[in-house]
Amino acid sequence: MATCGEVLVKLLEGYGVEQVFGIPGVHTVELYRGLAGSSINHITPRHEQGAGFMADGYARTRGKPGVCFIITGPGMTNITTAMGQAYADSIPMLVISSVQSRSQLGGGRGKLHELPAQGALVAGVAAFSHTLMSATELPSVLARAFALFQAGRPRPVHIEIPLDVLVENADHLLDSPPVSISRAGPAPCAIKQMADLLASAKRPLILAGGGAIDAGVALTALAEKLDAPVALTINAKGLLPSSHPLLIGSTQSLDPTREIIEAADVVLAMGTELAETDYDITFQGLFKIPGTLLRIDIDPDQTVRNFPPKVALVSDARTAAEALVAALSERDLDTRSDDWGYKRAATLKTTLAASWDEPTRGQTLFLQTVLDVLPGIVIVGDSTQPVYTGNLTVDMDKPRRWFNSSTGYGTLGYALPAAIGAWLGSRDAGERSPVACLIGDGGLQFTLAELASAVEARTPIIVLLWNNQGYEEIKKYMVNRAIEPVGVDIYTPDFIGIAKAMGCAAEAVSGIEPLKAALDAAKGRQGPSVIEIDQRSWMNGLKPLSEEQVC
Repeated sequence: MATCGEVLVKLLEGYGVEQVFGIPGVHTVELYRGLAGSSINHITPRHEQGAGFMADGYARTRGKPGVCFIITGPGMTNITTAMGQAYADSIPMLVISSVQSRSQLGGGRGKLHELPAQGALVAGVAAFSHTLMSATELPSVLARAFALFQAGRPRPVHIEIPLDVLVENADHLLDSPPVSISRAGPAPCAIKQMADLLASAKRPLILAGGGAIDAGVALTALAEKLDAPVALTINAKGLLPSSHPLLIGSTQSLDPTREIIEAADVVLAMGTELAETDYDITFQGLFKIPGTLLRIDIDPDQTVRNFPPKVALVSDARTAAEALVAALSERDLDTRSDDWGYKRAATLKTTLAASWDEPTRGQTLFLQTVLDVLPGIVIVGDSTQPVYTGNLTVDMDKPRRWFNSSTGYGTLGYALPAAIGAWLGSRDAGERSPVACLIGDGGLQFTLAELASAVEARTPIIVLLWNNQGYEEIKKYMVNRAIEPVGVDIYTPDFIGIAKAMGCAAEAVSGIEPLKAALDAAKGRQGPSVIEIDQRSWMNGLKPLSEEQVC
């Protein structure tokens, strides 16, 4: 007899699932009955929040859903923060949990791991939560989840399976075929309307977000056809390579970039919420789009939020961009302003480079050193100062190589477990890319135990620990608001000693050359490396930096 738990593993294999993150418990062991003999790899984090962050990082680099096996009760309350981050950033995540037997649901009898309504608990951080009341429902609910991942706006899905359903005979479900669904294509009438407006524009501009993550080639062709500057959100970095002359970075919250956006007569927004953490990080509500706005998004609801458009199109971003390129191929685009496009983008880059202060320049030099030593690296960031800086000053050559938790939900502790998942998911021409976790001393203490997971899984991630002995950004924020700082000067442990005790290679560095040497040494290791950079020592050791050093 094949149980529901065993058949679940078989069906996940059919959907191409290669990796599961979870902590076995008495309420999930039946999920593991078929796992040992399957092709699916299992990673054990040290906390269910870590499982969710690992699944998130895996999904971002692999482009496939991250899958978690989670126990009922505390396991689900632990993973909800990770689900919240994935929900905010539209990351596909499948969370499969146990729940009390059907006769015990909502009973309030003090059963182990009992919650009054587990599905209701996670409803706000999931596209949907489904309770499997019979093993027969399993193929259909999995099809529903993967249909969302494949063709809709991807977000976490939660499937809870009662303990008695997990052991049901499900032999008859073994041959259930996986469902494959294509994303919606662009409506010809909307493409024509958009093409007409773009063709007649004198100063077109493109704003692209993480929803366009797979549209880089078509997006680049469209921008070049239009001579349109392109601004990317944090999750869209790399859609245009860093050297592209039309790229104006991810600086939509800064005045010089806002001036260009406000000067544009037609703005095309693709796969972006046009939301606060990418367009108004100073929280002043000053971001404006005076020109004609066109929006393309896979989510109908999102096409009208924040900034209502003149024309909206519900479609996959890549096919929509390809359709626009085709529609514009025979158009006369001689209406372009002479001082727009390439010229205006170049002027903006020069203006921004001259505006960076010394801390920004020093942190950018730190990041650029990492990129120089390890080209092709994936940098997974937390909420920490070099990440905030890099969001503004660093551009990548390919997508899925710069992402962090400073946008959207904005949780701390994300980067370490997410980097583990990112390394497991990162493949380029058959080989895994190097992966770095960029995190502060405060954020690392949220998920420090996951260093043991990295050692156990033999993931050679590089932990770049930016140490400023506390929550410095929050301290500055309190001071700027005339609030006496409280709770921000936290105890700083011996991270190097802890990392070594957990089995990591670890060292503290100060200066560019020692950093390069530490990065070189980390390249060939089979397990994780921790490189600690003291903020004060790094900044004090630098000479005044020129604009060229941070461009």
